[in-house]
Amino acid sequence: MDLNEIIHKCVKGSRVAQGQLYCKYSPVLYGICLKYSKSKAEAEDNLHDSFMTIFTKIEQFQFKGSFEGWIKRITVNTIMQKFRKEEYVPLVTEDIEEVTEVEIENETVALGILLNYIQELPDKYRTTFNLYVLDGYTHKEIGELLGTTAGTSKSNLARARQILKEKIDKSKLKIVVGILLFYRQ
Repeated sequence: MDLNEIIHKCVKGSRVAQGQLYCKYSPVLYGICLKYSKSKAEAEDNLHDSFMTIFTKIEQFQFKGSFEGWIKRITVNTIMQKFRKEEYVPLVTEDIEEVTEVEIENETVALGILLNYIQELPDKYRTTFNLYVLDGYTHKEIGELLGTTAGTSKSNLARARQILKEKIDKSKLKIVVGILLFYRQ
């Protein structure tokens, strides 16, 4: 069964088609959920909530553009809605005119270690870092997603980078992967 047929059957409420869609896209969406979660359990909850939203809104997919892109956007938005509601740590709301960017020169870290460091960041910093560096959102878009400002996004990104730099410096690990961390300066 091709993707369009699976989508049409999902619109009609077919559990079999929903299972096929889940099997096809859960690994990709789970990876996104892991980036924005503090633990595997939270990532699994976010994945479940994302699929519930996808199945609820699937009739809105217009078959224009990438279906995978559409469900990735839904997943990020679902996680951001939960983040705004939960407010583990209050978001900084002041605009900061000038943000000092943290640079790490010639330092690299193993990908697994770097991902662990990112997961250890406080929610507001981890979310901003992932949206900006890994997913390519602008500071304006991040501000809109999180209900803050572009200045707050810049501030949170700078703080996330500072915390990551401190963790890297403390660990004294210098392995190749640094481009992932700071390629979007």
